[in-house]
Amino acid sequence: MTAPSTTQTGLADNFGRVATDLRVSLTDRCNLRCTYCMPEEGLDWLAKPELLTDDEIVRLIEIAVTRLGVDEIRFTGGEPLLRRGVVDIVTRTAKLQPRPQLSITTNGIGLARQATALREAGLDRVNVSLDTVRPDTFQQMTRRDRLKDVLAGLAAAHDAGLTPVKVNAVLMRGVNDDQAPELLQFCLDHGYELRFIEQMPLDAQHGWTRDQMVTADEILALLGERFTLSPTDAAARGSAPAESFTVGGYETTVGIIASVTRPFCGDCDRVRLTADGQVRDCLFARTESDLRTALRDGADDDELADRWRRAMRGKLPGHGINDPSFLQPVRPMSAIGG
Repeated sequence: MTAPSTTQTGLADNFGRVATDLRVSLTDRCNLRCTYCMPEEGLDWLAKPELLTDDEIVRLIEIAVTRLGVDEIRFTGGEPLLRRGVVDIVTRTAKLQPRPQLSITTNGIGLARQATALREAGLDRVNVSLDTVRPDTFQQMTRRDRLKDVLAGLAAAHDAGLTPVKVNAVLMRGVNDDQAPELLQFCLDHGYELRFIEQMPLDAQHGWTRDQMVTADEILALLGERFTLSPTDAAARGSAPAESFTVGGYETTVGIIASVTRPFCGDCDRVRLTADGQVRDCLFARTESDLRTALRDGADDDELADRWRRAMRGKLPGHGINDPSFLQPVRPMSAIGG
């Protein structure tokens, strides 16, 4: 392996943005069937030969970290804890120099069993998707009766030191939009950091409509019925997707990721690697760049790094959701990685 590249040869696009945050999808499979993500019967999962092996994933991550300036890795899915080699992948990634920050986005099912092992492997923190703390609403939204498992996973992550434990929530109009204050109170009581995410057009059914989306302004109004919220210093946000608000009477914040109504594309520093080895320069990209084929055809690390750089140069200035010509990505969220 040749010497690492400098950050000047990192993942820069033609608009001056540099990607340093890599989201790595470990699988497209999931053990929930959230209504805003996929149909009840599930999807046609990727065949095993199409998926990157553990060694291939770690090799591409190493190229990203040592040659392309990536300093943060987020493991995603589908549901990443369904990947049998997840602990080993984390262990090997944590040994890279310079050592990247490591996190995982999970639905929490299985986290109670794996939280300690993941922490010992080098994982720094977790994001857990949880849209409600009511069992009936949870079953309605996920089509599974697994709320107890998710709550146990959150507690296990906190006890293992995977902090701050962050909770990601999507509000659905007429389903759980009346539960926003309740969900925030739950997180305040347990020491978790809550972030609401505007529902995005990434469902497999292509059923998303703007009028059914609960907006950031609506979320703030709902929370304001019970809590006093104050914006934090906007300058401290940097490239973080969430707008943060302090909660009166508590030493914590609540965040809102307004990808649709308040796009933050100009500050985006993220790039995605799908479970089948495709580079996506944007969550909503309509095109991908194939690294898997080159990797399996014997490309060395220099060539793979160059391919990755070229893949990023064509990144558009924004996701275009608010443009009349916007087309939803072919792949749903479960196949892209969050």
